[in-house]
Amino acid sequence: MFIPKIGIDLGTTYVLVYVPKRGVIINEPSVVAVSAADKRILAVGNEAKDMLGRTPDTIIAYRPLKDGVIANFRMTEAMLRYFINKALGGARLFRPEVMVAVPGGITSVERRAVVDATIRAGARAAYVIKEPIVAAIGADIPIGSASGHMIIDIGGGTMEAAVISLGGIVSADSVRIGGNKLDAAIADFIRRKYGLAIGERTAEDVKIQVGSAMYLKDKLDMDIKGRDMVTGLPRVANVTSDDITEAIQHELGGMVSALKEVLNNTPPELSADVMEKGMVLSGGTSQLRHLTDLFSQATGVPAFLADDAQYCVARGTGIALENLASYKRSVLTTR
Repeated sequence: MFIPKIGIDLGTTYVLVYVPKRGVIINEPSVVAVSAADKRILAVGNEAKDMLGRTPDTIIAYRPLKDGVIANFRMTEAMLRYFINKALGGARLFRPEVMVAVPGGITSVERRAVVDATIRAGARAAYVIKEPIVAAIGADIPIGSASGHMIIDIGGGTMEAAVISLGGIVSADSVRIGGNKLDAAIADFIRRKYGLAIGERTAEDVKIQVGSAMYLKDKLDMDIKGRDMVTGLPRVANVTSDDITEAIQHELGGMVSALKEVLNNTPPELSADVMEKGMVLSGGTSQLRHLTDLFSQATGVPAFLADDAQYCVARGTGIALENLASYKRSVLTTR
């Protein structure tokens, strides 16, 4: 009997879906647009994100996940159903087995909510696995070896740092700092310095275009459009990479503190392995300019960006589901 399998990276800002032999086939924002009057789901994913900050009073665009966990159960279920149906296409004979990657610091209640939402969205069986494990699998780290490997996964809602050996997590820390917190810090800084109100999409765009974790010798700059806080009229301001670096210092400090905590709690033998092999960064936010350099400088441990960093968790989730017997110890909850 052929049972379809799907791996899902259920991120705060993006949902990535991996299907064995096809790879990552869906990469869409985790946004749901709802009718305010009757709470009907109007759009999910790309179509819903286009509505963010642009909807009339009759339509509300939600992000059903906050800091990597479910904030709105009904919306998350609707979103999962949409992505599962889209991944499998039209008519299908069997319900799929689904593995979902969740933050390492998730509670048992939050984990149960993910399993319940996945089953109700149409899964035959739901498996949950911690993000650091699947990020390492997706980054081609041999997690089963008797050697220490450090993985840092930074997404939209959380940063997960873990030292893995023999297929399990030896030392880990999860902080609810990610791309969304950086975007909010950028918007707040621009409001204070330039008196300009900008939306979350503009803040994210600024971060991608000119953002850097360290001050650049050759500064980057870009024009941004927003609403003047005094006159209330549209206005353009020019921001530089130095502005963005200054804006996100507090959040970067929180990430560095989490890294140091993980390294402090790592046994000496594994610390030596990590020092030799370095730290591997995955996740969309890990692609921020010079973030690897900042982490290396702060900890003294070499840091590298994984290939296709944004897809590591989704790819690792799919691989773990394909080889369920091999990764049984890493899977947390099944139903």
